[in-house]
Amino acid sequence: MTGCRPRFDGHLQPRLPAWGTYDDRDPAEVGRRVALGRAHGIDAFVHGVFWCRGKRVFEDALEQGFLGSPEGSAAPFAVFWANRMPRRILPVRRADLPVIEGERRVPTDVEDFVELVRLVATQYFARANYMQVEGRPYFAIYDSTFFLRELGEEGVAEAIRAARGWLAANGFGDMFLAAIEPAPEALGRVAALGFDAVTHYVFLPEWKGPRLQDYAQLAARREAEWAGFGAGAGLPYLPAVATGWDASPRALDFGAERPGKYPWSPVVVGEHPQHFGAHLAAALRFARATRPHDPLVFVASWNEWSEGHHLEPDTRFGTGWLEALQAAREHG
Repeated sequence: MTGCRPRFDGHLQPRLPAWGTYDDRDPAEVGRRVALGRAHGIDAFVHGVFWCRGKRVFEDALEQGFLGSPEGSAAPFAVFWANRMPRRILPVRRADLPVIEGERRVPTDVEDFVELVRLVATQYFARANYMQVEGRPYFAIYDSTFFLRELGEEGVAEAIRAARGWLAANGFGDMFLAAIEPAPEALGRVAALGFDAVTHYVFLPEWKGPRLQDYAQLAARREAEWAGFGAGAGLPYLPAVATGWDASPRALDFGAERPGKYPWSPVVVGEHPQHFGAHLAAALRFARATRPHDPLVFVASWNEWSEGHHLEPDTRFGTGWLEALQAAREHG
């Protein structure tokens, strides 16, 4: 992250945290940041859980840093299944490899999915500060399209039924299950398979569009698309907004020969707390209009510095991102 250098005129790299770098396993540092977020209107923090047939990585950030802090142990939180393993080495140096290499794919089956749900239920759902949606613990699958392609419709439906059966049999009731970023061919099927909602993680750039893309233009385009996701799925759409996008720190600089794939993705330019605040206010209005009983909006992300979307204070705007969030909550 800190080693990234500008790759075009006006490129805002490196992006640096105003409070400095920190170990996200450190409860003192994490707790300080949780308190800051809560003071500016963040209701809950959603963490990715990496799971591959019992193998887990990066769990210490959640269990030691967040839940190990007094602030995090009291703050509402939720988890989603990050059903692909992280890259081992960054920045990426080879452009000839696929975006998702074989060793990063996460195989699963009905029994494995039930075991995953058992883990998150006993370790997280059972906590008093776990986030509820419509009275049920929230859970989501990051790559819902891969999940469907791997198990097929019957397999996904059976896995979700079996997981819900385990929850009911073990005193957890039901869960509120969201499909993140279902592909167009999967969107119309997720309701029948057992999902309760659809949403996104980072829904901002045009991935196959030009190299430089303007934030305000992208935000307006995404706002116009929200209703279509809910209609296409026959389920509630939970809007997701992001503060920006720039994965340059994750990729070696190839200059003019920049590959046309992640992490040599398009760079969002013109991002600013003012534009983010307006985009978030639109998302809040959408959520209140479509789900007034339980409006829910996701923001990416708290500290994803290597992809250029963060709420933490930075050296450009200080606490400007959080101030924009708070203003949108109060006046949007």
